[in-house]
Amino acid sequence: MKDAGEFPVPANLAAAVRTEGRRGWLATLPPMLRRLEREWSIQVGAPFEPGGQTAWVAPASRRDGADAVVKILWRHPEAEREADALRIWEGDGAVRLFAYEAVDEESIALLLERCRPGTTLEAWPEPDQDVVIAGLLKRLWREAPTEPAFASLQAMCDRWADEFERNAATRGGRLPLDAGVAREGISLFRSLPRDARSTVLLCTDLHAGNVLAAEREPWLAIDPKPVVGDPTYDALQHLLNCDDRLRADPIGLVHRMAELLDLDAERLLRWLFARCVQESLDWPGLAAVAETVARSMST
Repeated sequence: MKDAGEFPVPANLAAAVRTEGRRGWLATLPPMLRRLEREWSIQVGAPFEPGGQTAWVAPASRRDGADAVVKILWRHPEAEREADALRIWEGDGAVRLFAYEAVDEESIALLLERCRPGTTLEAWPEPDQDVVIAGLLKRLWREAPTEPAFASLQAMCDRWADEFERNAATRGGRLPLDAGVAREGISLFRSLPRDARSTVLLCTDLHAGNVLAAEREPWLAIDPKPVVGDPTYDALQHLLNCDDRLRADPIGLVHRMAELLDLDAERLLRWLFARCVQESLDWPGLAAVAETVARSMST
């Protein structure tokens, strides 16, 4: 990326920086990484490609020769507590955290365990992915600690529902799904967190692309977006990433994951409906899924 000099920027992050006005943040990374190399006694390599949209992530070597990963996060609400969750999990189903620094108002730095070979679960057939995802989620769900205080699922859902309503208003009523279905879905998205029978520490972004093959364990979770709330919510990101099955048979997919996770299938179905509505403005294909699920809920 020319305006960042010789500093290598992976493709997905470069695209996000261009469209979201984060060039100033990107310019702070080279001196930050040079300082972290000294303070953490590491040598950082070229970033992983194509990378993500909100973090610069690269392999690193520690002084003792051990592998690690450096992750510099652009701060945003969903990413604020990644390090705290990794500390709680202590490597049980997720990568280990070696070091952490809240650098400034824009950046968080983490030194993480590196997974070898590091291939993602995406290469496996989706029915096999279901089993791995369910097994990891049940291990990661823990009683929410009082300290540190994590954000609530309720707050996240309220924020996302507000964003949906603002964006819908700018479209003048032109939505990818029936307006009544949209109102019902967003109302449910706000109310479901309130009537949860239990609350736990959630991962919220566990899908096959965030599960890596490792040597210490067969599979480890990376990149959590932890909040505290209804465990039923945590199945959703995997469901949304199973695009063909979700479109072909959302009810059957819900019942399979509910059984693997020991969850109430009807509650998971309501969560899926609400989340599909909430995502439908940016992901119009989910509008048809929302309407299919809505019809099944009314029968």
